[in-house]
Amino acid sequence: MIFHLGALTPVRLSFDDPYPYFTANFEGTANLVHAVLKENPNSRLIVASTAEVYGWQEGGRPIREDSVLNPASPYAVTKMAADQYVQMANRIYHLKGTVLRPINSYGRTGETGFFVEYVISKMLSGETCYVGAPDSVRDYMFAEDHVSAYVAAANSPKAVGKVYNVSPGNPVTNAEVAERLTSLTGYKGKVVIGSYPPGYPQRPKSQDPAYLVLDSSRIVNDLGWRPKYSLEDGLKITVDMWKSEIKR
Repeated sequence: MIFHLGALTPVRLSFDDPYPYFTANFEGTANLVHAVLKENPNSRLIVASTAEVYGWQEGGRPIREDSVLNPASPYAVTKMAADQYVQMANRIYHLKGTVLRPINSYGRTGETGFFVEYVISKMLSGETCYVGAPDSVRDYMFAEDHVSAYVAAANSPKAVGKVYNVSPGNPVTNAEVAERLTSLTGYKGKVVIGSYPPGYPQRPKSQDPAYLVLDSSRIVNDLGWRPKYSLEDGLKITVDMWKSEIKR
């Protein structure tokens, strides 16, 4: 059983320097696929794709796995290419691959390059907090629910050759996430809505999909996966984790 979770992930940096993303995300995945096929073709390969492959979608409805992929960044294009390569290899080379497309996750410490962790770190340190895309709707997923989806796929032969969205079903705007974290952290500082931090690499406004929420009914029905953590519970746990790290 092989879990392929490696990738170059900062979306915002891919606009100015896309070439490393081609190498790491697409070529890296293709290399791994063929290494598996050559060295142990009976191995299962669980591959991390991303909700970003869907990009712009119309209708403001949860996105299904059979939706047209419409990536909206160089990063997302490289992940789509890797996603599609695994699916091709399943059919052509009989790879035993499974592709998971998770929504944005949170629950890390020591890493501020992701929205929830950035906001928590700024609020707990009393610094000004910037929310650059306040109206964008996302479906943030706690890390343990993210991991449990990979475990569910690994534990089920039914997952071979399939593609699964992984999303908890709690759509919320970025501004609402910041508001909840203000309460959970006891933050009294300034929240700047609609602006990125000074010096922050800018994502073109035309790039940012306004609504990126996934339909996870396939993984629920096929594998019995369900999220355990509500957004409120997951955010509270993450805030407490950061408080413990800061005390150290």
